[in-house]
Amino acid sequence: MALIRLDILLQQQCALPSREQAQALILSGSVWSGNQRLEKPGQKVQQDLPLEIRDRLPRFVSRAGEKLDAALNLFEIPVNGRACLDVGASTGGFTDCLLQRGASRVVALDVGYGQLDYKLRKDPRVVVIERFNARYLTAKTLEENDPSAGDIDFVCMDTSFISLTRLVEPVCRSVPRLKDLVVLFKPQFEVGREFVRKGGLVTDESAIKAKVAEFDAFMLNLGLKLKNGPQKSPVPGKKSGNVELLIHYERQKET
Repeated sequence: MALIRLDILLQQQCALPSREQAQALILSGSVWSGNQRLEKPGQKVQQDLPLEIRDRLPRFVSRAGEKLDAALNLFEIPVNGRACLDVGASTGGFTDCLLQRGASRVVALDVGYGQLDYKLRKDPRVVVIERFNARYLTAKTLEENDPSAGDIDFVCMDTSFISLTRLVEPVCRSVPRLKDLVVLFKPQFEVGREFVRKGGLVTDESAIKAKVAEFDAFMLNLGLKLKNGPQKSPVPGKKSGNVELLIHYERQKET
């Protein structure tokens, strides 16, 4: 029997309106076959494989965790045993995802205060840095809060009301051992104001595409090469409804 992509089979079996919706369900961890969760949209499976979409309790303290979880699955980035930095931690969805995947330690940094979920705040693997703008981050600041900050080699970023271009450089400069960087690209904070409609919605695909290309070039100048993406997040922006993009960059090795 011929094999078929999982996302196509799911769309057919469950009469979903689009392949993109099938991919979103798979990446969010909602698709099962028997007792096995299936998390790779492009996986080739038997055409008669029974599939099921299951409603489930949230796995993470916020919906943001589903976004990072999808990225780590799709881009095949292992975080087990790694020291991580979560920039824009907020409630802690990304931090929770990293811990559940075996991260040894997560520095949760946010400009706000008191937002991080209590279960994460009391977790000994979490170092909390609050009321701190990532624009001013330095290696010294990290080390003052986490004496082992020099071990950090994975960074994820989920920020709002500021362009990533204003944060990435100080963050990367502060993490000398950085290997992998995953960012959540939010169009309303990256494209020009003329492209942002009421409520923060951005519908001009060409403007988004151009800005992503510009961002890729910016990152390359920092020594960070596009590794995977952009990939549409399985969870849209909470307030704007924008399609957010997950992008994976890898620090280039010095020659």
